[in-house]
Amino acid sequence: MAKTTRTTGKKQANKDSSKVASVKAKRAFRTYQEALAYLLDRTDYEKEERVRYNVTTFSLERMEKLLSLLGDPHTKINTVHIAGTKGKGSTATMLARMLEANGYTVGLYTSPHLVHLHERITINSEMITEPEMLDLMNRSYAPIEKLSKDTPPTFFEIMTALAFMYFADRQIDIGVIETGLGGRLDSTNVIMPKVVGITSLSIDHKQQLGDTLDRIAMEKAGIFKKGVPAVTVQQDPLAMNVLKAQALAVKVPLSVTGTDIDFSYRFETSREHGPHTRICLSTPTSKFEHLRVPLYGRHQAINCGLALAMLDKLKSAGYQIDVEKAATGLANVRLAGRMEMICQDPRIMIDGAHNAASIRALIHAIGQNIPYDSMVMIFGCNCDKDIPGMLNELQYGADKVIFTRSSSNKAVSPQELSDQYTEICGKMCQTANTLGEALLLARSAVGKEDLICITGSFYLIGQAKVRFQPQPRPAPVAS
Repeated sequence: MAKTTRTTGKKQANKDSSKVASVKAKRAFRTYQEALAYLLDRTDYEKEERVRYNVTTFSLERMEKLLSLLGDPHTKINTVHIAGTKGKGSTATMLARMLEANGYTVGLYTSPHLVHLHERITINSEMITEPEMLDLMNRSYAPIEKLSKDTPPTFFEIMTALAFMYFADRQIDIGVIETGLGGRLDSTNVIMPKVVGITSLSIDHKQQLGDTLDRIAMEKAGIFKKGVPAVTVQQDPLAMNVLKAQALAVKVPLSVTGTDIDFSYRFETSREHGPHTRICLSTPTSKFEHLRVPLYGRHQAINCGLALAMLDKLKSAGYQIDVEKAATGLANVRLAGRMEMICQDPRIMIDGAHNAASIRALIHAIGQNIPYDSMVMIFGCNCDKDIPGMLNELQYGADKVIFTRSSSNKAVSPQELSDQYTEICGKMCQTANTLGEALLLARSAVGKEDLICITGSFYLIGQAKVRFQPQPRPAPVAS
């Protein structure tokens, strides 16, 4: 498939029709702030402490009705779909950057956000603007209200619909779509993608997805579509057996990096790049040799391999992919909240590790890539996580642990975390009611060669990022 080209006249016609549609739509919101308040007032399962995981709370039928009222924008774009427990955002971002470097206009839809809601919807690395969001909310208001008379759409369903509308309006070449929760019942699972990717699976969201890997794998495999190629990474045998069985049942060609796809990685250190990982991946149609992984850690090498394998599947589907351009795009990847150093004095790192496997991977990656004398970990998490599993992993990397909580109403109290940690590990720790208090305790305990790591919750690391780094805002509405 040659890269999509369109005439200027067609682009202008589409732009004009979009403007007309916007004018004809009932203008419910005069300002962006009004539209945002309306959106944030919807039911948001990301923030609720107890959520039933069923076809009523997570309704694909409701999502399809909303999209139908909006003109089915998801059917007007090409997409890829990524599910998994950890590494979804990293894999999606690496794939998007490699496609961008090959000249494609790429939409990227991810969740959650760290600081700004608009981080979830981007095109070629640029966040959706406030005027664009206001326009979309005005166009979708009447359909949302109509549907709300029966079953009101949730915050995530509306956000997903807005992303599809935005990508269709902008005539993207391809959208990289990350699932929110699970896969089978996720709001994004209405698309017919070109390729599906399943990242590493581990225990997370136990209350919704189950506490065994086979149950979790079944939910993730719910995004398989008949005939659509799928790629995954090496998994625990319990999870892999389910993925293979579901792929066979749905008639999905499933490939595994390191088994069906030749894939390897090695850790090295150089004067130019310091400690890093390089990977090789080859297929009958592509050969990627000794590419430097732009993010720290063995787990990111595995994510990168999955992104490359998905890129190769798109090449087989007709997308023009140049290996050198892909390597350039990969080298330019920067990802907030993944082993990100936000302060140098003292050294403070944030990472969104939010289950036991992610904490284990984080500690290993820090030990391999970041020199330090002593490490203080500031930790807080939500109540729907595998808390005992995460606390057990903390003891193997932290010289000192300080438990705190984010502003989320799902956040576990620091004292509860402390009690469980002492019971599990038999080690001493400290508590702080706020991140600010935790940082004061941490600063008093570290020297120049030490490291403070904040982890456990995206809400918590988002607060830390705002505290230390002024953030760019989406383009505002012109006055």
